[in-house]
Amino acid sequence: MPEIVVHAVSGRSPAQKKALMKAITDAVVTHFEVPVDNVIVQIVESAADSKARGGVPYCER
Repeated sequence: MPEIVVHAVSGRSPAQKKALMKAITDAVVTHFEVPVDNVIVQIVESAADSKARGGVPYCER
């Protein structure tokens, strides 16, 4: 049972997240040859002030 976890800064709309989860699910079904009901996708969101790249918080980018 494949499980995919996506880490992202919060701020995407529910429609954007739904579209991403569907696209990821479709790719896993195609390339891993598993039933659609076996694929789990989770988006873990972080506040922009709780995540940084190169020491600079996303809220300051």
